[in-house]
Amino acid sequence: MTDDLTEKLRTFLARDDAIGLLRRAIGRESITGNEANFVDLLGDEMSARAITNLHRADFLPGRPNIWGERKGKGGGKRLLFIGHTDTVHVDGWREHWAGTEREDPFAGAIVDDAIWGRGAGDLKGGICSALAALSLLDAAGIALRGDVAFAFVGDEESGEEGTGVSAGIKAYTDRIEAGDVARPDFAVYVEPTQLSIYTAQIGFFIADITITGRSAYFGVPERGKDALKASHAVMSALWAHSDEISARASHDLIGNGFLLITGLTGGGFIAVPETCRLSLIRKLLPGESLDDAARQMEAVIHGAILDPEIGVEISYPAGRDHPLGGSAAEIETSLPEVDLLSRCVSGAMAGRGRLEGAPFWSETPFLVNRLGIQAVYCAPGDIRNCHTFQEHVDIDEYLAGIVAFATFMARYCGVAE
Repeated sequence: MTDDLTEKLRTFLARDDAIGLLRRAIGRESITGNEANFVDLLGDEMSARAITNLHRADFLPGRPNIWGERKGKGGGKRLLFIGHTDTVHVDGWREHWAGTEREDPFAGAIVDDAIWGRGAGDLKGGICSALAALSLLDAAGIALRGDVAFAFVGDEESGEEGTGVSAGIKAYTDRIEAGDVARPDFAVYVEPTQLSIYTAQIGFFIADITITGRSAYFGVPERGKDALKASHAVMSALWAHSDEISARASHDLIGNGFLLITGLTGGGFIAVPETCRLSLIRKLLPGESLDDAARQMEAVIHGAILDPEIGVEISYPAGRDHPLGGSAAEIETSLPEVDLLSRCVSGAMAGRGRLEGAPFWSETPFLVNRLGIQAVYCAPGDIRNCHTFQEHVDIDEYLAGIVAFATFMARYCGVAE
C-alpha cells in the first residue's frame, strides 16, 4: 500500500527524534522486576504526546503497568498497541563488548546503521515505533475518528528469580474483563517480527521431572535402585513420544509440535545414583490442549518406569495464561485488518508485511483466547538476536515501522475531516 498517505507520512517523519526516543528507552534499564524505571520515562513520553486517561498501577508492589489512549473524533474503531516493558539480564554484555562502543548495554550505541542495546529489539523498538507513529500523525496534521490505546505491561520475560509469569498482562486483561478499560477491536502486540505479521504462535509447557531410586555402594549395586538407569528409559520413551507428536500434524505457519529434553542432572558419588532430574519443554500447536498434552507426557513417563520402587515427581514451573504453561493462539489470516496491516507495512518497506507464525511464546493468548480480541505480533527487530549480546534494531526497519504503524492507525481508525 504505497499510496499518497504513506508518502505524505514519510515526508513528515522526524528521523532524529524517533531515534532519540528509542535510545532514551534503551537507556532506562528495565530488567524484569525493575519495570518502574522504564515506566517513568513512558509516562513522560505518553503525556508529551497528549495521550489521555493515563493510568499507572502496580501489578505487584513497586512494579507498574501503564496505559492510556488518544481519543478520536468519533465513529471509528478502537486500536490497541501493547507490549512488555521488561527485558532480560545483561550478564556478560560489558565483558563481551569491552573496549568498544557497544560496551554499555544501555547506551543505545549506533553502529553499522543499527541501534544496539538490551531491549532494542525485545521490545522497546516496537513500543517506540507505536508512540512515534502517533507523533508522526500529529506532525502530518492527521486526526483520527477512532481511538488508539496504548498499554505497556511488565513481567513477560523469564529468567529472574520469582518473576516472569505474565503478572502484568494478567492484571491488565482483568481490567478489560471487568470493564474498567475499554475493549479494543484489534490489537498489535509489538514483539519483534522484522515487520512480518504473526497471526499464529506456539504454545508450551516446561516440566521438571525428579526420578528417585535408592543409593547403594558401587560394589553391591544390587542393593540400590538406579535412578540414572530409570532416567535413560524415560528419556528414550520421551524422545519416541516427541517423534509421534511431530508426526501428528503440521501447522502452515509454525510447523510441527515436539518435546525437547533440555537438561539432565544426577549422580555424582561413587555409588548407585539415587536421584536424577530432567527438564523438558513441549511445543504445542493451536488447538492442542495443554492438559491433554501433559497427561500424555505423564503417561509416557510412568509407562517407562517398570520398577514400582522408583519414584517420579513432575512439576510445571512456567504457568502463564494456563497453570501448566502458555497456550497456543491463532487468528484467521484472511481477516481484513490483517490484510490492511500487511499492506501498510509492505508500503512502508518493500518485502515486509509477510504473514508468518511466531516461533516464540508471548502474551497474545491473554487477548485472543481469554478475551476473544483479534491480535497479532508485529514490530521492527529480529527475535534471533534478542536475549543475546547481538541485540540491535536496524534503523531503516525501525523508521519503516513508524510509518507503517501511522498508516495503519489512519486506515484502521479512520481519518477525521
